[in-house]
Amino acid sequence: MKTLRQIAAFGLIACASLSAHAHRQFLLPSATVVSGNSPWITVDAAAASNVFEFDHVALNLTPLQITAPDGSLIKAENLFTGHFRSSFDVPLVQTGSYKISLVSDALMASYKENGEQKRWRGNAADLAKALPANATDVQVSQRSSRVETIVTNGKPGGKALEPGKRGLELSVITHPNDLVAGENASFRLLLDGKPAANAKVELIAGGLRYRQQLNSENYTTDADGKFSVNWKQPGMYWLAAEVKDNQGATPPATVRVASYVLTLEVLPQ
Repeated sequence: MKTLRQIAAFGLIACASLSAHAHRQFLLPSATVVSGNSPWITVDAAAASNVFEFDHVALNLTPLQITAPDGSLIKAENLFTGHFRSSFDVPLVQTGSYKISLVSDALMASYKENGEQKRWRGNAADLAKALPANATDVQVSQRSSRVETIVTNGKPGGKALEPGKRGLELSVITHPNDLVAGENASFRLLLDGKPAANAKVELIAGGLRYRQQLNSENYTTDADGKFSVNWKQPGMYWLAAEVKDNQGATPPATVRVASYVLTLEVLPQ
């Protein structure tokens, strides 16, 4: 049974988390490294106040993409969506690394109709039909997001981690399935295939429920889009980055916000 002090502490953490980043989206695999003859993993997809806890809402699996080591797209099996999480199974038939992604790219518009503030979200083709003829103060932005995790059957490698050169993506330096506590790892972020310089990156370890402190770490990419992390302890980690620009926006959007989220597992030495 929680004490009043514990309940108050959890409340403060939740409020801080919400104010900083709203509800954090994530894909949480049952394992990131497996071996054997056609092994399986299960992945949970959710948005929550605290990373890797199921306290808000399940994620929509419609934009799910799973890239196999040979570069082909494969289907998830046993898809399920509940109140707090969606889940699915992935058969890892091929040897190598798989990229599991939820990818979305939408326009968001704000406008006034007869003095009342309204909002709309959808694709560019539907925007003209959605806006009323008397709309004023129209502002359109684009939101591109990737929520990912990477898993490996046997030896890491393959084509799955090759960047698609659209939006904010990870370019492999240290393989995401080769992370060990006490060691350094280097990453590179790309925006539309080019180094994402000066991008802000946030890193949060799982297990917030038990330590009652967010303990987030913040990094900034260099001119080549790179940053490095020294892993203090093993466990699951939530990595997120966001870039705002006006170069890659799809008209009529005048600004684009590109975000990237990656679930990582750090193993003990």
